[in-house]
Amino acid sequence: MTIRQKTKYPGVYYRNVRRAGGGLERVYYIVFKKGGKTIEEKTGRQFQDDMTPAKAARIRSERMEGRRKSRKEIKQEAEISQAQTITALWDVFYESKQNNKSIRDDYYRWRKHLESPFGKKRPSDLVTLDIDRLRRRLLKKGLAPATVKQILVLLKRIINYGVKRGFCSAIDPSRLHFEMPLVNNLKTEDLTPNQLKALLKAIDEDDHPQAGPMMKMVLFTGMRRGELHRLKWDHVDYGNGFILLEDPKGSVDQKIPLNDAARELLNNHIHLGSSYVFPSRNGQQRVTIAKPVKKIKERAGLPKDFRPLHGLRHVYASMMASSGKVDIYTLQRLLTHKDPKMTMRYAHLRDDALKRASDVASDIIGELAKAADGK
Repeated sequence: MTIRQKTKYPGVYYRNVRRAGGGLERVYYIVFKKGGKTIEEKTGRQFQDDMTPAKAARIRSERMEGRRKSRKEIKQEAEISQAQTITALWDVFYESKQNNKSIRDDYYRWRKHLESPFGKKRPSDLVTLDIDRLRRRLLKKGLAPATVKQILVLLKRIINYGVKRGFCSAIDPSRLHFEMPLVNNLKTEDLTPNQLKALLKAIDEDDHPQAGPMMKMVLFTGMRRGELHRLKWDHVDYGNGFILLEDPKGSVDQKIPLNDAARELLNNHIHLGSSYVFPSRNGQQRVTIAKPVKKIKERAGLPKDFRPLHGLRHVYASMMASSGKVDIYTLQRLLTHKDPKMTMRYAHLRDDALKRASDVASDIIGELAKAADGK
């Protein structure tokens, strides 16, 4: 090895090495202490890397202050970035998110919509046009804007996870931009009295042991689908008249009242030897009830876009609001909405009920006035 030569800059040295094409070239090194250890690092070659003593001194200062990574670290990150496909990132993402309630849905979105077009690519291969094409293709297939948004958000989350964990380099937003479809999350579904009557008739005529009772339970309590799936018998407090909602959407455990209709339904519901009220065939927590409830919906002749369980939650909320007997704050508590804005979509129904109630006074006064004129 050639002798290390000093420069006029403290801690900056060079060695003369032969060039491939002939002649000599300086290779610059820096020496500094960090964490009680003496570190020597190569900064670059005189001609190949256009390295100078001044540049090396600046690199040394940045390394000492922790503002710059070593050449070895930069090279390793580059190698990782080149090697990690989006499938590889998905694998570590999926493994780390097993406790997320949405992981099953994420798995379906990945396998159905993302794995084929993007799995073999690296994040650095993607450009905005790829995202635009995916968005347009999914919307053209007839997927709801909210569903398309969830798919795009998942892809973005996978890449961001890789960036944060050092598996890939950060993506330049000027090169890769995720434009989301416009989503109307304030859709409120309702049923007319005749439609509700037809639905109740279809439920009573259905022979599935779980579907009908689950649909009625939503109508009686406004519970979410996932809350029904997780409902256990020991969550039902008959003595105090409450139902425990374990791990509800976006919040901690909560309680809702056990009204008379729900109490009667549960009293008459068949116990299947499971801790769950509405278990799957193997007695474990239910994952879906989609086909049986869709069958009931179709028999009742409900609109095609009516969502059998989530839609009935809206029906419950609409009935409560339009009764004029339930204020918005109470309705928020019953629906376990974390954000009151979600409950305010029903405010106009309550206003209509109040107006009708106010008209009662007007009618009474009108009748008295007519009676007085007749005297």
